[in-house]
Amino acid sequence: MSLAPGVLAPGAPARGAAVDVSPLPAGPHPGPMRLGVIDIGSNTVHLLVVDAHRGGQPQPAASVRVPLRLVELLEADGSLGPEGEQALTACVLDMRQQADALGVHDLAAFATSALREASNGEQVLDRVKGATGVAIGMLSGEEEARLTFLAVRRWFGWSAGRLLALDIGGGSLEIGAGMHEDPEVVASLPLGASRLTRDWLAAGDPPKRGELAELRRYVRAQIAPVVGTIYHLGEHTRAVATSKTFRSLARIAGAEPYSRGPYTRRVLRRDDVAEVVARLARMPAQERAALPGVSASRAGQLLAGAVVAAEALDLFSVEEAEICPWALREGVILRRLDWLTSG
Repeated sequence: MSLAPGVLAPGAPARGAAVDVSPLPAGPHPGPMRLGVIDIGSNTVHLLVVDAHRGGQPQPAASVRVPLRLVELLEADGSLGPEGEQALTACVLDMRQQADALGVHDLAAFATSALREASNGEQVLDRVKGATGVAIGMLSGEEEARLTFLAVRRWFGWSAGRLLALDIGGGSLEIGAGMHEDPEVVASLPLGASRLTRDWLAAGDPPKRGELAELRRYVRAQIAPVVGTIYHLGEHTRAVATSKTFRSLARIAGAEPYSRGPYTRRVLRRDDVAEVVARLARMPAQERAALPGVSASRAGQLLAGAVVAAEALDLFSVEEAEICPWALREGVILRRLDWLTSG
């Protein structure tokens, strides 16, 4: 609707009226601080330490990974047994001591899919807290997707427009889409690389063609309902992929090594990932471990992760996904930093 000459839009300040341009928010700004986060995932327990301050980009100070593989330590009844609990307790205690030695001001810890779905997950975390002094929050799948999306949005900025973010973990696939820092649609699906390898591809190495075909059908059936929900938001401006699985697939397809730094642009194309799936399906895990960007600890589950990536890109009609160096851990740190500096 056009306005007549001299008529102001609703809410616009009158001509000549004072406009407040003072800094926002008012008050003292906290200085730099060292933050740490312990991420207890299905495959790995990861301590990330960053130096951060409000308005600045968090800078990595230390990173420690332990391939605990909790998803493989679950008992037949779905509980985490004594062996797994002891290993987790020792790992968390060691990481707390390392965080203390590094001078971390604020340490947060969270658990994701493996413990979220363990029948005794809450009880295990209570006992770990008693033994280590570290309180561990249990993130829901939706919270994972939201915090990962926040990290992606902060990395690419508002100019990226409407984002579609995909993250393949050990236990689940997280999907987020929207225009803002808080996504308009989120989904967490039981399509993690470790979970699918255990449930669908454990019989053979490499698996039989029929097993792979059944896995593809299952993955597509899980993702398809989310596609329609996101479709109604409108076409995404940029598709983004996070997680070790996507980084490894991009590296196999020819992306620059991570040693070139986080600012090097890396992408994973739909046609390339389809070729990578076919290639991986012919290899045993030992051969996959020799591929660029693939660690021995993740080689066995890479094929299942590649199937999820291929089907997700196909169903969402993504020709090219850009690899984002930030994901869930950075999202937790960013949210924590927002909270610590809000007052």
